[in-house]
Amino acid sequence: MSADGPEIRTFLCRSDNIGVLIRDPATGACAAIDVPDAEPVLAALDEAGWTLTDILVTHRHGDHVAGIPEVKARTGAKVTAPAKAGNAVPDVDRSIAEGDRVEVGMLEAEVWETPGHCADHVSYIFRNAGVAFAGDTLFTLGCGRVMEAEPETLWHSLERFLVLPDAMKVYSGHDYVLANARFALAADPGNAALQERMAEAERLKAEGGFLIPSTMAAEKATNPFLRAAEPDLARAVKLDPGTDPEKVFTALRAWKNRF
Repeated sequence: MSADGPEIRTFLCRSDNIGVLIRDPATGACAAIDVPDAEPVLAALDEAGWTLTDILVTHRHGDHVAGIPEVKARTGAKVTAPAKAGNAVPDVDRSIAEGDRVEVGMLEAEVWETPGHCADHVSYIFRNAGVAFAGDTLFTLGCGRVMEAEPETLWHSLERFLVLPDAMKVYSGHDYVLANARFALAADPGNAALQERMAEAERLKAEGGFLIPSTMAAEKATNPFLRAAEPDLARAVKLDPGTDPEKVFTALRAWKNRF
């Protein structure tokens, strides 16, 4: 990887999607993580003066891939997408699966299959650069809605993130931070660190920003879905402390669906 580390820009797409560009300053290679909409991605590239070389797709849902044809036509970027998405992602050049690696210049990412939100979901872990792109699997203070699996499947995907270093920055696919924070406080009201993060999220929102990226340290301390092993979260869903975290997570996710 580049000795200088990656350059990263985040911006809103559509109403609440997060657009992300990651660039290797050593080579000039630059990737978009998903393309929810072409216009904001192209505008961000123009503003930065960067040349797009790659599009890394996390999953096949339309709000993550709709802008790919226009952006590829304008930039010639290579599209990398989950093999399990089949033909649902347009203009794919390379299909990837668990254990594959992708490069953006000298930056290298591990491909993790992280199903639960949908069956084809992958996350890109740039371990040496200290950044992870979790798409709709892990959100700041939340997690994705389970759509094509049992809740346990998403829990096992989330468990993988728990082993990442505390300093790892995590970029999610949507800005659901305030809604997630309200639920987190309902589930974990005595968490002082969570109360501080809610205040920070509200301040950033008022300034036109968002609490993305997060860090694994912050998520381990405040995200109720990653804290399913904590006795307080078991009690919040009326389960005995010591209940299997998978069952606590399932109860939390069902509660969030109704929240």
